[in-house]
Amino acid sequence: MAEVRVGVSGWTYPPWRGDFYPTGLPQREELAYAASRLTSIEINGSFYSLQKPESYRRWRDQTPEDFAFAVKGSRFISHMKRLADVEEPLKRFFDSGVWELGDKLGPILWQLPETFRYDEERLAGFFDQLPRRSPGGAEVRYALEFRSTTFEQRAAYDLLREHGIACVLADTAGRWPKVEQDTAGFRYVRLHGDAELYTSGYDDRALDAWAAKIRGWGQDTYVYFDNDAKGYAPHDAMALIARLE
Repeated sequence: MAEVRVGVSGWTYPPWRGDFYPTGLPQREELAYAASRLTSIEINGSFYSLQKPESYRRWRDQTPEDFAFAVKGSRFISHMKRLADVEEPLKRFFDSGVWELGDKLGPILWQLPETFRYDEERLAGFFDQLPRRSPGGAEVRYALEFRSTTFEQRAAYDLLREHGIACVLADTAGRWPKVEQDTAGFRYVRLHGDAELYTSGYDDRALDAWAAKIRGWGQDTYVYFDNDAKGYAPHDAMALIARLE
């Protein structure tokens, strides 16, 4: 049976305190609180800097048994190195503690900048370097979120299929490509706001439509709300979970 997980991108947002998080809830308890109401969370701190093994272990231990984390790949690799000459940076990224999540490790997301144009050779070389099994032998899933319209072509989708990389369906209020392609046998969705990037919430009609789309796929699906600026993300995530139940 297909497994659908819904959550948010990151969980430490001061404006959520006194709204999604109860007033007075200690910050150290925010992850556990969010995880008790959502089914997955996208770790985005890993995008900005390498985390520590003890952090990943703590996050693993603070969440329910059936919980899953997605991990956002390092921007040093995606934005600064632009996927080239990254053998050592990739090793450092995975050695920073990603494997400590154990069976709670979901997909690893690589987000490319808008200025990264489609480059088949560079992408294929990068995909070939990605570990496909964890040290424990579990399959590792990957997703790619591109932001250049040069990726909107059959060659790009075929390359993702060849390497088993999920094409992220990103809803960005028209700012970046919104591509619905099945390239890995599972789906990865990032909802940044359908009217205003990072800011607007999803109304009942929009949530109904997303729920219907997800059910129609009949595939394992990971959905993350990133419309966090005004605190809509966790509430929208819970509303979508309720619809999918």
